[in-house]
Amino acid sequence: MLGNDVVHPPDLADRIAVSSLVRRWLMAFAGVLLGSVTAVSALLFSVAAVLALALARLLGRWGAPLRAVVDAGALTLSEWEIRRITRFHGTLHTDVATPHRCRWYLGTRWTIGLLGIGVVLLLTLCLVVAGSMISAWVLSGGWGLIENSDRVDGGLVALVSLPGILLIFVAIVGVAGVGSLDRWFAVQVLGRQSDRLLHQRVAELTSSRDHVVDAIDDERRRIERDLHDGIQQHLVALGMLIGRARRAEKPDKVHELLTQAQATSREAITELREVANRVYPIALDKDGLRASVEAMADRASVPVRVTYDLTDRLRPAVESVLYFVISEAVTNAAKHACPKHLEVNVTHQKLNRVLATVTDDGPGGADPSGTGLSGLSRRVAAVDGTLSVHSPVGGPTVVTASVPCG
Repeated sequence: MLGNDVVHPPDLADRIAVSSLVRRWLMAFAGVLLGSVTAVSALLFSVAAVLALALARLLGRWGAPLRAVVDAGALTLSEWEIRRITRFHGTLHTDVATPHRCRWYLGTRWTIGLLGIGVVLLLTLCLVVAGSMISAWVLSGGWGLIENSDRVDGGLVALVSLPGILLIFVAIVGVAGVGSLDRWFAVQVLGRQSDRLLHQRVAELTSSRDHVVDAIDDERRRIERDLHDGIQQHLVALGMLIGRARRAEKPDKVHELLTQAQATSREAITELREVANRVYPIALDKDGLRASVEAMADRASVPVRVTYDLTDRLRPAVESVLYFVISEAVTNAAKHACPKHLEVNVTHQKLNRVLATVTDDGPGGADPSGTGLSGLSRRVAAVDGTLSVHSPVGGPTVVTASVPCG
């Protein structure tokens, strides 16, 4: 009894394997063909980048914008190459891309593209020659690209068949070989080898686990502090006001104390709502990150301008982390830096990441190793993200979180 297992007959399994092999070869051929085109752009970019960087070096600090353009171009072209390789030659895991590594990759990778052009041309030439000779032999024509006394006969076809088939086989295998070489080179320069990937991933997960525990502990302490210093004080004051009202004899005094008690209860409810929002706003589940950030900006004590460029919703864990980072960065800036205004920008970043930036025009000098910012860093690291703080004396302060979407 086979149950739900499906067993293919041997001949059917062979046909499936052959069809899969043909499909994979066609994918590799498309990848090599497209890679030949991108190799030309990589070569032109490499030449232009060398000239631009040489000019930027001569210009000194005035050449910084030129270097930034070269770096952005290297990251963009490398991202296209990674997408092409992933699409046609298999999954490719990469480290965090740096402009230096991307420039080095593009400056060398074009040689593989030219090799691909050679293999494709060899395959095309062999097929054209074989087609012309077979058609001339079958139709008794004399238009074969290889002829014997202006004719193509059976003896000539038999003579060139073996080397022709060998050349076609080499070219076909060469296409797959160039595709594998293309992926291997990308792994060596931009990616991570399997063993190193495994060890690095274990180390990252171990570190992330510690970061998650620390972040949860920080969050628990913050909630306890908010409840103890804020809401508890309001509730104690509320109880005292009600007690005094009960002991008061004059109706006017009773009315005054109850009015104060009512105001204190409203303050306690407002503070309790703010604490709940800082923990996890209900709007984040219902309306997404954009609505939550805009609502947070409306509640802020300083003017906040929000720029949100994402069109699709992110996974809940990423939205939660980004909201927490933005909310805490805005709260800390309003509390400690006293800025005139803040800017919040959420946009796509290269290599399938999201970039959230909070900028204030305060006096700067924020300490990245402080309790608040280090807590944010641990929170971002828990989802494989990175947090950077740039806060020179005199300002501005820029807090940037880069988080992977997937």
